[in-house]
Amino acid sequence: MASFDKAAFFNEKSAKIYVAGHRGLVGSAIQRKLLSLGFHNLVLRTHDELDLTRQSDVESFFRSELPSYVILCAAKVGGIHANSTYPADFIAVNLQIQTNVIDAAYRCGSTKKLIFLGSSCIYPKHAPQPIPESALLTSPLEPTNEWYAIAKISGIKMCQAYKIQYGWDVISAMPTNLYGPFDNFHPQNSHVLPGLMRRFHEAKISDAKEVVVWGSGSPLREFLHVDDLADAVLFLLGNYDGLEHVNVGSGKEVTIKELAEMIKEVVGFQGKLIWDPTKPDGTPRKLMDNSKLAKLGWEAKISLRDGLVGTYKWYLENAVNQQ
Repeated sequence: MASFDKAAFFNEKSAKIYVAGHRGLVGSAIQRKLLSLGFHNLVLRTHDELDLTRQSDVESFFRSELPSYVILCAAKVGGIHANSTYPADFIAVNLQIQTNVIDAAYRCGSTKKLIFLGSSCIYPKHAPQPIPESALLTSPLEPTNEWYAIAKISGIKMCQAYKIQYGWDVISAMPTNLYGPFDNFHPQNSHVLPGLMRRFHEAKISDAKEVVVWGSGSPLREFLHVDDLADAVLFLLGNYDGLEHVNVGSGKEVTIKELAEMIKEVVGFQGKLIWDPTKPDGTPRKLMDNSKLAKLGWEAKISLRDGLVGTYKWYLENAVNQQ
């Protein structure tokens, strides 16, 4: 197994890097970041070209391509409704993808380093705020997405196990709520930020007088632009080789009401925003403790408002006519 030199990564512009899940929100941002930094030997496969749930196909791919670095952001993802309706899919597919890719990357012998991307939903429902890495497995999960969360926790532990047993340089990063280009703007299955952006845009186009939003608007949430996450992932590839997973967030939180007002302004909707307090608010607060990553020397750079402006521009140019 090749050893990893921290100082070398950013100078290896010709290194073969496999980005698993390059068409998704996270993977596409990582691909853009790598290309912008001059990395030109990227290995990319669509789902049709390589089904990551098929162990033999994944093993053949790694034996053939022999990548030096692997960025694992391929996953089956979805909102509360999807997680509740298809729990078997969410635990089985994600476990299959992770197990196949991590094991094949190790066994092919060429992969110096792998980074596994998870989610903040790995933490307990009633975790302390802000949520430190040490909160993992300290109390029960949020029931609505526990199948996905357990799969991601298993990915973290698998990475740690391969590091302990084989001395392989494999790390995990857990991002907070993400948004940006290639987000999911589906009317039922999207998360709060892209969902609100679509609703305000459609209200503007139809000259609606008001938009009704669920809840009181009081819950606090943290958001990170996906381009900042991509920057953090490459930073960790070059600067971190510890056993514990690392939180990746902006360190800043806004109320859902503040978020809605900001999106309303960016979109240019002139009508009223009506809150429906009879609908559930969800968790009052969900903020990641990003002090570990900050001590390593990384912090988010894209402000929420600037990120919203760029995301709405992308939505107008790429998504609005494909709904």
